[in-house]
Parts: sequence; C-alpha cells; structure tokens
Amino acid sequence: MSTELKTSQKSLYETDFVKWAETTAEQLRTQNYACVDWQNLLEEIEDMSRWERKSLKSNLIVILLHLLKWQYQPEYRSGSWRGSIREHRRRVNDDLKDSPSLVPYLQEVFAEFYTNAREQAADETGFPLEAFPMNCPYLPEQVMNSEYLPD
Repeated sequence: MSTELKTSQKSLYETDFVKWAETTAEQLRTQNYACVDWQNLLEEIEDMSRWERKSLKSNLIVILLHLLKWQYQPEYRSGSWRGSIREHRRRVNDDLKDSPSLVPYLQEVFAEFYTNAREQAADETGFPLEAFPMNCPYLPEQVMNSEYLPD
C-alpha cells in the first residue's frame, strides 16, 4: 500500500470517523483489501468488545446501587429508582442476549461490580460502608429478574 494511501486513510480516520467507517465497509464489501485501513479497523473491533464490557459493568452497577438504596432507604423509594432498575435490567438483558459470551464475564466480575455499587451506595446515602453487606446479598438471577425488589 502506498504511503499516500496510508496517510489518506489515517487522515480520514482522524478527521471524519463516520466517513472512515463507511469507506472501510465499502472496501471490505468490494474486497478491496489493499485499501483497508487494517490497523485502525482492528483497533475499532477490539474497542467494541471493551465497550460492551464497560456498558455491562456500568448498567449492572446502577442496578446493584439502586437495589441497595431500595433496601436500605425504604423511605426514599420512588418510581424513579424502580424505573432506573427496570431500564438498566433491560439494557443488561439485551446485552447478554446479543452477546452470550458476556455471561461468563458477568459471573466472573459480579462480586467486583457489587463492590463498586456498595461503595457508591455508601457515598450516595451517607451511610458508612459497613452498613452494606460485604458480599452481595442478591443472586445474579434476582438482580436480573424484572419482578425482584428487595424488602
């Protein structure tokens, strides 16, 4: 591949991502492999996997946070918390349906996500960290169950 073509692709990637993505897709569709910006394409594919994991983490932490707040601050229960739990459950369930390979990842890092949610719950409620159980009091199945709310 010519240096000029590489410079042109890199420039397009840096200056107009959407156009770069459309151009790359067209090059792949027409099997014009010599013109594909492979380095940036590979980085983008790797980033997609990381983004999916980060999205799962973020949504699960929100669910766990709101479940803790629901359980430990019953006087502040609201439709907003319930709606947030429902919305983030939907997002996680959609992610798991679209990418079943995330299920083992979820099981592997569930305790870590709970630790994050526990710390955030302490920050948001003003309760001491010790007020919340060290280990997650909810099973993953409960966390994802659209009907489950702790007492």
